[in-house]
Amino acid sequence: MEIEELNKIAKGIRRDIVEMVHEAKSGHPGGALSCTDILVALYHEKMNLGLDENGNRIDKFVLSKGHASAVYYAVLSSKGFIPHEDLKTFRKIDSYLEGHPSNKINGVDVSSGSLGQGLSVANGMALAKKIDNKEGVVYCLLGDGEIEEGQIWEACMTANKYKLNNLVAFLDYNGLQIDGNIKDVKSVDKIHEKFEAFGWYVQECDGNDIEQICEAIDNTKNSTKPNIIIAHTIKGKGVSFMENMVGWHGKAPNDEEYEKAISELS
Repeated sequence: MEIEELNKIAKGIRRDIVEMVHEAKSGHPGGALSCTDILVALYHEKMNLGLDENGNRIDKFVLSKGHASAVYYAVLSSKGFIPHEDLKTFRKIDSYLEGHPSNKINGVDVSSGSLGQGLSVANGMALAKKIDNKEGVVYCLLGDGEIEEGQIWEACMTANKYKLNNLVAFLDYNGLQIDGNIKDVKSVDKIHEKFEAFGWYVQECDGNDIEQICEAIDNTKNSTKPNIIIAHTIKGKGVSFMENMVGWHGKAPNDEEYEKAISELS
């Protein structure tokens, strides 16, 4: 697919995110908007969503930063897993589209939301593929605030021990978390060197540039190590008044803000 078409899809996904969070009057727009281009690159260009002989999807995806569920549901809807009209029910009391994704939802491989755990789950899925000699890649999306969790680094050691080169993790590196700048809350500086020290193949890219994201994914194909792509992103990407603003980590736009955001994304 041409990059222009992928960018058009990403803009539509961002509109869906804003609409969902506004309708729900709750949610996490900042971190959903920052990683939109990553999910579009995966689901619309790079992931093999076909089924193996047992009826399981060949490539798997784990949204470790599960609070960004709005982007996940919107992308799944764009691929036909979720009816688009159901997005309007996001986070409603009687909706199946809960604040954190559940594997009861069509297209969701893993229930997630407790930060720090997704990479361990992805490890297990990737290791199972190796043990069973199954094709396919396991992709996992982490938040930069999330990697302050110790379990992440235990998972890094495990992935290296078992040489899980069929694992590709993305780090949504937007520099902000719910309590402020990650450097002020609990610094995770020298991230590139940290992952290299744990035995991973490390790349960095502009995480809001779909072409760069696709190139980085292609570069993992011949890797003999677990893979991490540090994706430098902008929190709230695409909506001017949300960009790089920590206050938009977890709040919904009011009616006036909603109209302005939709206008910018049209």
